[in-house]
Amino acid sequence: MDPAILKKIDMRQGDITRLQVDAIVNAANTSLLGGGGVDGAIHRAAGPQLLAECRTIGGCPTGEARITNGYNLPARYIIHTVGPVYSGKPKDAERLQACYRNSLELALAHQVRTIAFPAISCGVYGYPIEEACGIALETSLVFLKAHDQIDQIDQIIFTLFSAAHLDVYLQRFRSLSSG
Repeated sequence: MDPAILKKIDMRQGDITRLQVDAIVNAANTSLLGGGGVDGAIHRAAGPQLLAECRTIGGCPTGEARITNGYNLPARYIIHTVGPVYSGKPKDAERLQACYRNSLELALAHQVRTIAFPAISCGVYGYPIEEACGIALETSLVFLKAHDQIDQIDQIIFTLFSAAHLDVYLQRFRSLSSG
């Protein structure tokens, strides 16, 4: 893998709602009207205007992505994507890949240069972090490589809530970048 592309990936533990990036990604539910985990935290931090805008969108199917303003967040935009509820079937991986790919496509369309992702589907949706991490990193690296000539996305930050999840991402990234 090209070292210039690898440098565009960052991983950290923290609160995604505090990041000063162009867009953060919300691990949303299909209604887009808020929920628990990352989704609830983003809705609380963004303020009531986010819920009002989400009501006008009409939801979002699993694997797809929608974009809203960031309102009270430091991020200009929120990209909402709905991850799969883990069932252990191949379609889970396809839908999770689609979440990352569609979020990145939407980012390009809105001139987003810096974007932060949570661990999509790894909370109440039950996706095993090791599998989800591989999908997140590989899909993002393939996307960056495919769009390298455009050179529009400067940084993808994976923002993990726990130190244990961060360790999984760091180990997987090391194995991808050395192999």
